[in-house]
Amino acid sequence: MKRFKNEVKYFDYKDVKQLQRFVNAYGQIEPRAKTGLSQKQQTQLSVAIKRARHLALLPFVG
Repeated sequence: MKRFKNEVKYFDYKDVKQLQRFVNAYGQIEPRAKTGLSQKQQTQLSVAIKRARHLALLPFVG
């Protein structure tokens, strides 16, 4: 049940539009089963989302 294609090579914390695709309505990061990313990509995604939250580019709660 993959929702997103595995086409992203790099997650930039400043690219809020792309990061919002991987955050649900409650502000939680989507799991690997839904994103279809590898473990390395999922970790990079988590770090980018957490950096964006810290800089107030993304909300902590949706």
